[in-house]
Amino acid sequence: MTIPQKLRDLAISETGFLFDPYTGSTFSANEPGLTVLEGLREGLSVADIAARLREAFDVPAAADVERDVGEFVHLLRRSGLVPEEFTA
Repeated sequence: MTIPQKLRDLAISETGFLFDPYTGSTFSANEPGLTVLEGLREGLSVADIAARLREAFDVPAAADVERDVGEFVHLLRRSGLVPEEFTA
């Protein structure tokens, strides 16, 4: 997977503060969101990111973590942090 430049350049603090240096926009993310962002920046697949989330957090067995990761990526698209054609 090719990691979009904008995602690579996104400033991310340990507390979940995100800064887009291209637009000056700021965002916030919780710990699971930071885990997803880290995985995306590492080039992991949705399945690998979901596995990381299951390992790091108390995720109910019935949870559709892959769908949740997909929805997070959709929010990144809507916020202009990844291009429309980006898929994990």
